[in-house]
Amino acid sequence: MPTLPLVRTDTSNAFAHNTMSVRSPHMLQEIMNFNPDYPAAIRRGLTRLQDALVADETIPDLRLPAPDYADWAATREQFPGATWLGTSWFYAEAFLYRYLMDVVRWFETGRDPFTHKKSVETSSEALWHTLEEALATRTLAPEERLGALLEFDLWGNRIDLSLAIAAAHGTKADDGDLLVDDTAKVVPHLMSAPGQVDIICDNFGTEFAMDCALTDALLELGHDVMLHVKMHPYFVSDTTAADVLPFWQLLVAQGGAAGALGERLLAAFEVGRLRFVPDFFWNSARFMWEMPDYMRRVFASAALVIVKGDLNYRRLLGDYIFEATTPFDQVVSYFPAPLVSLRTLKSDTIVGLPAGLAQTLDTRDANWRTNGKRGLIQSRLRW
Repeated sequence: MPTLPLVRTDTSNAFAHNTMSVRSPHMLQEIMNFNPDYPAAIRRGLTRLQDALVADETIPDLRLPAPDYADWAATREQFPGATWLGTSWFYAEAFLYRYLMDVVRWFETGRDPFTHKKSVETSSEALWHTLEEALATRTLAPEERLGALLEFDLWGNRIDLSLAIAAAHGTKADDGDLLVDDTAKVVPHLMSAPGQVDIICDNFGTEFAMDCALTDALLELGHDVMLHVKMHPYFVSDTTAADVLPFWQLLVAQGGAAGALGERLLAAFEVGRLRFVPDFFWNSARFMWEMPDYMRRVFASAALVIVKGDLNYRRLLGDYIFEATTPFDQVVSYFPAPLVSLRTLKSDTIVGLPAGLAQTLDTRDANWRTNGKRGLIQSRLRW
């Protein structure tokens, strides 16, 4: 992998530093606001964690016992003595959400601290309207339908409950928002390559609804589908195993085209053609070339792996600031299967842009790398 410095939480990267010093303490305050019945001990723990972030204290260890302690201990050894605002952003941010699970005692109660925000999102008219539009593609020819659903799934990634500036752009794209578009390569591949499609999920809510619409089309093409979700609540709105079946049941309760979608997904789940599988790896601070062997074996037989969202893009490439024209194929050459990344930009890491495009965007929008407006459909289908 590249011999570049990782993006850090200090002032060397403005967006990462703001995320850890401002956005993350605000997120902890929201948890307290939306969970007023938390016991006093949990509220004290959340306030203590807020203070530790702002004061740039040393990142603590997990409390024992912990089912994923060994993995985090190995990661911790790579960053000895690290402070919240003086280390790798990927490590600090991932560990913050893991440490948060200790503070709110999620492993004991199963209570998602982000339930309120997720519920507001699944109740929104915008979600159901966007899903209705996506499901209307069922009248199109299969190739057209797949292409349209890939774009719906991409722009659904804007609706990120941890980044309001991205969600504010909605799911409608302007000309020039799609910086790289490999749809014309990905659709024929899906039409011809047999086997399972693996979707590495990102946000719950609108984005997951778009995942479901795409999954429905893939099942109709004859693919089995496996959804890879987070083991525990993460990055506010990321999809966990506990979110999936209730959402499919919510689709059924909605009736109409959404209800029919829910019934088809539940039927596919019952016969084993559709699965959802959580794994601690997706909550870890490890990059994808560090994936466990069992996961590599799963992906090695996939017809396609669909990598969703900005965090998974950073996990796929490494959290580095590349030259923007660096070929995508080159950076992900280690991956054991054909893949496509659907990502709206919410961090500085990016590769695969045409020469001069990054410089042009710099003059038009100083925050184009981080505000969630632009998107990428990037693929590597031969390996």
